Amino acid sequence: MLTAATLLLAILFDRAIPSPAPLLVCIVALAGALSGFASAITSAALAVTGTVLLLFFHRAMPLATADLAQLGLLAVTTAGTAAISGLMRERLLGTFAAERQSHATAARLSAALDQVDIGIVLLDAETRAEFINCAFRDYFAVPDDIADGKPPFVALMYHGRDTGAFELPEDELATFIAQRMEMVRIGDATPINIALRSGEVLRFVCAALPDGGRMLSYTPVTDLVRHTDAPSRADYYRSLRDPTGRRLIRHLRAAE
Repeated sequence: MLTAATLLLAILFDRAIPSPAPLLVCIVALAGALSGFASAITSAALAVTGTVLLLFFHRAMPLATADLAQLGLLAVTTAGTAAISGLMRERLLGTFAAERQSHATAARLSAALDQVDIGIVLLDAETRAEFINCAFRDYFAVPDDIADGKPPFVALMYHGRDTGAFELPEDELATFIAQRMEMVRIGDATPINIALRSGEVLRFVCAALPDGGRMLSYTPVTDLVRHTDAPSRADYYRSLRDPTGRRLIRHLRAAE
């Protein structure tokens, strides 16, 4: 439609306007970008045909060599523009489709990881948390606004320290955090057990990813670990798993 309108204007105004050839090439490129190769090549054919009719309509004599050269150049230019713009559109559509599929897969994976009881944290190459699943947020009482803000791993460790999540003496927390940071930095995959004040025991594993990031997993192994505790301290360990704290109070009174 734009090509036809341009040619009609050129016929109406005759020599009052310059040659519409550059504008026709632009219209062909626009058609290819918006509707693909078929629309672009149709516009190109219409542009060349309309230009031929325009020259015949305004010329009483046969077309000169210069006119034929101009028509040939217009035909080659519009055809090339149609091919390039159509190909670029197809590639862009393919890229967008692949990105949509990738985002859909990532969304499904994220939803699946939120359903497991294993804490999962994905770090980028700069150790910033790109993903934190619901289990980790629950274990360490990480608010959504902090977790969704892509905090660095060290900030997550200090958050656990500040909220009293770790079952460690105060004077050992700094060393503990430094060791965990070093493990993540070098990608040490040695599993370690982390005891929480809530009574949970999590097995921490750091896995190095090909892009330089890290995947941290916190698997609950409370029952496995507590079964190996000293029998003489069984009441104390059970009291740690009592959410009300009544068993811990009774245990402390009995110790006194």
